[in-house]
Parts: sequence; structure tokens; C-alpha cells
Amino acid sequence: MLLAIETSCDDTCAAVLDGGRIVSNVISSQAAAHAGFGGVVPEVAARHHLELAAPVVEAALGEAGVTLDDVDAIAATAGPGLIGALLVGVSTAKAIAAARRLPLIPVDHLQGHVAANFLEPEPLEPPFLCLVASGGHTLLAAVRDHKGHEILGQTLDDAAGEAFDKSARLLGLGYPGGPLVQKEAEGGDPEAFEMPVAMQRDPGLDFSFSGLKTAVLYRCRELGPEGVQERRADLAASFQKAVVDQLVAKLKRALKKGGWEAVALGGGVAANGPLRAAVAELCERQGVRLKLVPISLCTDNAAMIGSAARWADPVAYPHYLGYDAFATGERMAA
Repeated sequence: MLLAIETSCDDTCAAVLDGGRIVSNVISSQAAAHAGFGGVVPEVAARHHLELAAPVVEAALGEAGVTLDDVDAIAATAGPGLIGALLVGVSTAKAIAAARRLPLIPVDHLQGHVAANFLEPEPLEPPFLCLVASGGHTLLAAVRDHKGHEILGQTLDDAAGEAFDKSARLLGLGYPGGPLVQKEAEGGDPEAFEMPVAMQRDPGLDFSFSGLKTAVLYRCRELGPEGVQERRADLAASFQKAVVDQLVAKLKRALKKGGWEAVALGGGVAANGPLRAAVAELCERQGVRLKLVPISLCTDNAAMIGSAARWADPVAYPHYLGYDAFATGERMAA
């Protein structure tokens, strides 16, 4: 049995896995704690993780019907993410592992989103092309084996999820932005406002969402508070369409370049209904297999971290006691 812990942002998560089978997967969301700020406050997130880490681990073990005596290794997200939040998770994992002399498996958060596709039932085997879109990251990954991925293109500025959150705040919808924008957009016209779809003429596979976010800001200024309230659904629908169009356009270009036979999605934005539908339509036209993990595995969770840990290198006691988390870049050696 493997116990996995994920605390890279504002969700405190723990899961128990038996191979590729999820035995339990507990997620404690801090969304309400950050809603008043319109986004995640790192210090607030870290403090909540401190309060929730132990109870969430206990809940995951209880839901799985196991104890720490049944656990063979501990996995934890080492980065990238909010450094304070990550340190809580890594420290919790160290403490549990060291007390029982168990190996610790540090996991890259982005590989976790990729590895969610390896979980049962119906795991997707490499090679495949994976679009990861979340609040902190947007990238296209070439997945040729279980151990890692190659980044083919990534955002040059804002992540897609960040654009959702900030645009939702401009529209007065609150936090988290993704599901709120999608709900509001259901009653709107996606053609009502012309929104920029960046990087269309660029032959590469990189993304950019800062211009789209700025366009929403200008539209809101032009309309004024009353106008925004009247046209909120149209603004949300037009913004959402621009995000989906850019993500799908780059995915289509990557499929043509690489000759891929399978596509997968990962990250919180992968839970977006119109995006899932557009990617499904693209894959059907291209004759490509599509793997859509459950929405509960798109957002941050510990099951995906446990999945990645199955192919990551474990660190034996006591060498991981000096292991550190990382906010960006490559992880540090123990």
C-alpha cells in the first residue's frame, strides 16, 4: 500500500493506493477561505494545511480501512507550487515515513497530472499527448513512458486557470473562477464579444493568456458596472470560448506534428465542459483515442501523486530528512 500526500496549492489531499487502484482519495478544499480575496493567499493556504494535514491523512487511512502498519511507502508532492504549502506536505510525509523507517517518494506535481491517466480502471498506456491546464500551469506534454514527460509547449505568461480566476473576479463571479465562469457562460452568447486567441500565427506550441485577460478588463471598463452585470453571461461565454479555442488549436497542431494516437487531459481546467467536448470532437475527427479522467482527478488530488510515485525513485531513510520542496524548477537532491 502507498500513502500519498498533496499540498501544492490550496487543497489538502491524501490518498491510499494499491498499485494502480485507488483505495481512498480525500480532498479538503480551502476555496471558502480564499474566496474573499479572489484567489489563493499563500500564507493562508500554508496555515490551513498545517491544521488539516493530519486529519486528512487519518481520513484517507480510515476510508481505505487500513493503518500505517499496512503502508509500504509515503509519497508527497515536492513541487512545483506554493513553497509554504509544499513544505507542510513534505514535512508531514517525512515525519510519517521517518517514524517507521519507510521510504519517501518525492513527486513532481505536473507529472502527477499526467499520471492520473495511469490509474485504474482503463489506464492509458504511453505513448500519448497530454494537455495539462490548471491554475498554475498550461503545457503540452509528450508522454513516452511512465516515468516522466517532455514539455512540447507551455504558457509564456499566465496559465489558463489563472486567466479564469482573474476574469471571474472582474466579472464579479468570485473564486474559484473555472466552474463559476462555465456556469455563467451557459446563458451567454460566445460570439457576443470578440476576444483575442493568442499565438494563432505562431508555428510553435506555446500558449499565452495575458492578452485575453487584459481584453476582459477593457470590456468591463467600457461597459461599466451596470453594463457588466447586464452582459455578464455574454462576457463569460466569449472569454471561455477564447480559452478553449487556443487550447484546442495548439493541441490540434501538436497532433499533426507528432502523429500521436492518443490524447489525455490533466489539470483543473480539464474539468471544463466545453473544453472536454471540443477535445472529444477534435479527437473523433482525427481518429485519435481520448482519455478523460473523472473530474475529481483533474483538480489537485493525492491519487495522481500516488500514481506518479509508482514509477518515481524512492529515497531511503534517513537520506530524505534533508530533502526540500521546490517552488519552481528541478527538485533538489537529498
